[in-house]
Amino acid sequence: MHFRIDPAITAKYPHLLVGLLICRGVDNTKSSPEIGALLRSAEAKIRAQYSDPEALKSHPTIAAWQEVHRSFESNPNKFPSSVHALCKRVAKGGELPSINPLVDLYNVISLTYVLPVGGEDLEKCTGDIHLTIAEGTESFIPLGGTENEPPDPGEVLYRDDAGVLCRKFNWREAARTCLTEKTRNAVLLIEAVPPTTRTELDAALAQLKELISRFCGGTVETTILDGDHPSQLLDPSR
Repeated sequence: MHFRIDPAITAKYPHLLVGLLICRGVDNTKSSPEIGALLRSAEAKIRAQYSDPEALKSHPTIAAWQEVHRSFESNPNKFPSSVHALCKRVAKGGELPSINPLVDLYNVISLTYVLPVGGEDLEKCTGDIHLTIAEGTESFIPLGGTENEPPDPGEVLYRDDAGVLCRKFNWREAARTCLTEKTRNAVLLIEAVPPTTRTELDAALAQLKELISRFCGGTVETTILDGDHPSQLLDPSR
């Protein structure tokens, strides 16, 4: 199994970086007051900086992702990037619920660095994972949904051989491959476009790796994919 950024994506977004954390043998069952405290701290920093949720649109990272979404004719106000939706929810005063350790920890990093972060259970994926352009016929049942909601032709998405994993780059995850307490092998990803730098992405990857190792155990391997390195082996049996 590989994770691949398809050539159509690297051609359209030559400065895109996708940071991967390949997690093997993790324990995703143990909730922790410490993880909850990390979430509350990250939330507090967002609220302190953005008392007006609408001001989030001026954040350089969020503004950049709005432009990325517009580039494939998606309305970022109707279909916001995951980081915009997450920060807006927090800025409005909401506390994020605890889902499971991997999700809680990647939410901490998403809020801390204001970057889109997501993840897939590798044992639920079929074949290679592709970041690619939608044909419009792919199957997609969103997290929390039961009906098929296929993508629009031309939208950017993640898919495997069985269907869509995440629509509109980083808008909505699929139910099929979501991270659960039973997850043992996973790939987490952090997306970056300018003005986010490789150095900033490296820092986010390093912090998330440390948190996963501390709270979930297992092994965590990190790498960054780009136009020069668009593919990475994801072998949960290694």
